[in-house]
Order: sequence, then structure tokens, then C-alpha cells
Amino acid sequence: MKLVLFDCDGTLVDSLDVIHQCMSRAFIDFKFAEPEAALTRSIIGLSLDNAIARMLGRDIDDEVRAMTARYKEHFFAYRQGGGAVEPLYAGIKSLLDDLKSRPDIILGVVTGKSRRGLDAILDHHQLSSHFLATRTADDCPSKPHPAMVLECCGETGMGPVDTVVIGDAVFDMELARNAGARAIGVSWGYAPVDQLELAGAGHIATNATELARMIEL
Repeated sequence: MKLVLFDCDGTLVDSLDVIHQCMSRAFIDFKFAEPEAALTRSIIGLSLDNAIARMLGRDIDDEVRAMTARYKEHFFAYRQGGGAVEPLYAGIKSLLDDLKSRPDIILGVVTGKSRRGLDAILDHHQLSSHFLATRTADDCPSKPHPAMVLECCGETGMGPVDTVVIGDAVFDMELARNAGARAIGVSWGYAPVDQLELAGAGHIATNATELARMIEL
């Protein structure tokens, strides 16, 4: 048996545009300069308060918490206004369908998104039933703290040695390493491949077909 834990943003779905849009509005609301897209890209994967604090170069404080709440307001308004749900990357739905059908694979998600955000994506793409264990920023400390992986292991009865974490961010690779799990990076997300390798990725997948083969290793 093997536990396969996917990151969400940048791994399952392409969410940069909406994250950057909401982040920019929150920064402007608090009289900060609009962040560059590259800066927003660099923090995707962290829980929101940690992400904003890192972008500002400081610890989490009352203003960061207020900006976090404002970001959520903008994101909710985007959803309520009919904003498109983040699209799946090419080949991901078929990959997940294939993995779900296998008796030797248990699927899970470990993400810096909120519980509501993750549920909305999984429901929209008809993927909720694919994942036995899910952990979000509402449930655990931010990546790269190992709690998300270890709690999924505990819920499913699997050990870290039988677990693989798949993600596009350095934080995902560090999360896997800190938990004692294997790490696979994907090249279609938001972090450069060389950074993923330095952070501990054992393999880098460039498409869903390659990823399927790497999960087998």
C-alpha cells in the first residue's frame, strides 16, 4: 500500500491568477504597493498569514492577520461574483481517476488553502470522493511543518516511509523531508525545478504521464 498526498495550488489546479488578484487588492487596501506576480508565486503553498508575513518581510502580527482576513473577503467576493473555479492541469483528472481505482493506492491532499477553498475546488471538479485524507491551513500548522503529512498517515494507517508527497513548491519538498516521506516535484507549477531538487525532490515530473510512472518507483 502507498499513501499519495497531493498539494493543490500549482499541482492539481492553476490558481496563480486569482491568488495574485486577491493578494494585490489586499495589499492596496492596506496602503502597500501592489506585489509583483513573482513574489506572489513564491509564497503559494504557505498558509495565508505566513505567506503575507513573508511577502512583507516580517512576523505575523495584527496587521498581517487583518490583511489575511481582507484577502479572504476579496476571494469570497470573487467566488460570489461568478469568478471561475481554478482549472485542473492537463491530465490530472485522468491520473486521479486511475489512482483512485487502484486498491494499493490511498489518495490525500495537503494544502495551504482553507478548508472551504479546497472543498470548493474538489466539489467543482468532482474529485471529493477521490481523497480519503485531506489537511488544510485550517487544520494544521503551515508547511513545511510535518503535521499535515503525519496526520494523514495517522488517519489512513500508513507510515511516512510508505508515503509520497507531490507538489510544485519548495515548501512541499521540505514538508515531505520533515515528515520522513518521499518527495516528487512537478515542473508545471510555480517554483523553478532546480529549487525543487535542492529542497529534496527525488524526481521531477514534467507531465501527468511521467508523474504516474514516478509514483510507481
